[in-house]
Amino acid sequence: MSEESMDREPEAIAIIGISCRFPGAANLEQFWHNLRNGVESITFWSEVELAAAGVDPAILANPRYVRARGCLEGYDLFAAPFFGFTPSEAAITDPQHRLFLECAWEALEHAGYDPLRSGEGTGVFAGAGLNTYALRNLLSNPELLAREGEYRFLIGNDKDFVATRTSYKLDLRGPSLNISTACSTSLVAVHYAANALLSYQCDLALAGAVSIYNPQNQGYLHEPGGILSPDGHCRPFAAEAAGTVGGAGVG
Repeated sequence: MSEESMDREPEAIAIIGISCRFPGAANLEQFWHNLRNGVESITFWSEVELAAAGVDPAILANPRYVRARGCLEGYDLFAAPFFGFTPSEAAITDPQHRLFLECAWEALEHAGYDPLRSGEGTGVFAGAGLNTYALRNLLSNPELLAREGEYRFLIGNDKDFVATRTSYKLDLRGPSLNISTACSTSLVAVHYAANALLSYQCDLALAGAVSIYNPQNQGYLHEPGGILSPDGHCRPFAAEAAGTVGGAGVG
């Protein structure tokens, strides 16, 4: 290594804007407050509440059924006119797509960038979870699908369109890549966004992921030796840690 290269400062990447929504936290400040104060944001339900929500009585009676999940408030809300969606278009669009789009705008606002002025070199690296909204709400309504059309349904629900649709709606003209690597999707999205910045593929990058399970008021069956917690509590870095709990969020 030459003396000149040793004196040269390493290339750095600055995080200049963040937007997130998680169980018990509608914004970054609230999320940080919960982390600092050890606030548990898992929702627990009674058998009566879950029965009213349509959970199979046989599943409720299973001793391994855990009545807990991390729920995201307001996931069903969307500023459709602001993003140029018609009411019917918004109704057949996966809430994961809608929420990621809203948070992408918020992140740019937080960074102080107007996407309509800085979109030329802005990339998007994004991913989404399994679309349970379409599985449980849209596919059971053939009349709705026939009225709206297959193409509109496709671009509003296939996870492959999360990044490109965000780029289109915000007029961002840098690289737009969908990332899907199961539980590591958001981390891999950040990795590829950083590489794109370092290799001058874009000047600004949005990176993140979204996951929303629908309906949210559902527990889960604990499998001994599996990843899920036996009691609905997540205890990271503790000796009594026994698993994680499903939840929803976007960052």
